[in-house]
Parts: sequence; structure tokens; C-alpha cells
Amino acid sequence: MIVDPLSASLKIAGSGLEAQSTRLRIVSENIANSRTTGDTPGAEPYRRKTITFGAEVDKASGATLVGVKKLGTDRGKFTEEYDPSNPAADSRGIVKMPNVNMLIEMADMREANRTYDANLQTIRQTRDLISATIDLLKG
Repeated sequence: MIVDPLSASLKIAGSGLEAQSTRLRIVSENIANSRTTGDTPGAEPYRRKTITFGAEVDKASGATLVGVKKLGTDRGKFTEEYDPSNPAADSRGIVKMPNVNMLIEMADMREANRTYDANLQTIRQTRDLISATIDLLKG
């Protein structure tokens, strides 16, 4: 099978955009729920979501694309805070807090944003190459 390299690069970058968009959504959910506790004493709080990527071969073009392989949850330990006024506090006044580390989430967000931008730039450059090729063929 003959693969058009320009079409393949568009498909690869497009799959990267979609994957990083999903990653940004997951990171945003984690940040938004970083202080979400359970509703009752001793209940589990929000558990950090995770994303795993995998390679997928596009049958039409033969290009290797990136895709979301699995969405999961972080099984790490919850932190505990003393807050006897919280409805989720146990008899000792301890509240289980989500296992979301804001430093990690912000780093993930920054990396996902940069990767998204890189894929977008690849699409722009490929589009410019296609336009230049068409202009050359017009003579």
C-alpha cells in the first residue's frame, strides 16, 4: 500500500489532538474535584482519574496513530485533614481528601497543552505544504 506522507501526517497529528484533548479534560476534572470529599462520615472522596495512551494502526493509510487506550483511576492513598465541621468527618474529626496533587495536575496540563500545540503546528505546516504543492502543479 502506498501511503501519502502528507495525508498520513494530518491523520497522525489529528489523532494527537484528539488524545491530548481527552487528557486535558481528565486533568480539568481532577483539578475541579481536588477538594471534593464524600457526603457522609468516612465516605471515600473523589479519586483521581488517569489516562493511558496506546498506538493504533489506521487501516486506510497504514499510519500509526495515538489513541486513548484506557481511562482509569489512581489507586493511591487519600490524604487526611482535621476538619470536624465537615459533614464527611469521622468521629475523630478526620476527613479523607482526594488523592489529587495539584503540582502533578498542573504539570500534566502544561505538557498536554504543549503537545496539543505541537500537533496543531504540524497540521498547519502540512496544510501549507499541500497548498505549495498545488501551486507548483498549477504552474
